[in-house]
Amino acid sequence: MTKRSVAHATFTIERHYDATPARVFAAFATREAKARWFSGPPEWGPAEGGMDFRVGGRETSRGGPKGGTVHAFDAIYQDIVPNERIVFSYDMHLDETRISVSLTTIEFKPEAGGTRLVFTEQGAFLDGYDDAGGREHGWGEALKQLGCALQQAA
Repeated sequence: MTKRSVAHATFTIERHYDATPARVFAAFATREAKARWFSGPPEWGPAEGGMDFRVGGRETSRGGPKGGTVHAFDAIYQDIVPNERIVFSYDMHLDETRISVSLTTIEFKPEAGGTRLVFTEQGAFLDGYDDAGGREHGWGEALKQLGCALQQAA
């Protein structure tokens, strides 16, 4: 039998982008725009999933190394204020094992010719499969890719 545990943690990541809040927000609002920066390593290939960007809508993404563990993201949008904030809850699975459940808030704030993005996650990390440090690192990398995508689109 698996030993059950839960570790609670909160982290915040802040980034500045040389783009308007509307442009940064738009990078989260459609599957096509988000696919430009929200993905696994290139060797995984494209992820499968869908996106219904509205309050109560879902976003799913499944992918992983060929023949390896499937990483699954399943989110529900709880609150959306265009160009200001997005709040969603999500869980992560490795194959069929739920490894975490989180509440995430993304704020888009005008700042010095661009946008200050404030990303806050409150997570429950289950049974030792993941932790806040690993998740913070992963989102940090994704937000770095967001910056690259915004620069390429400029």
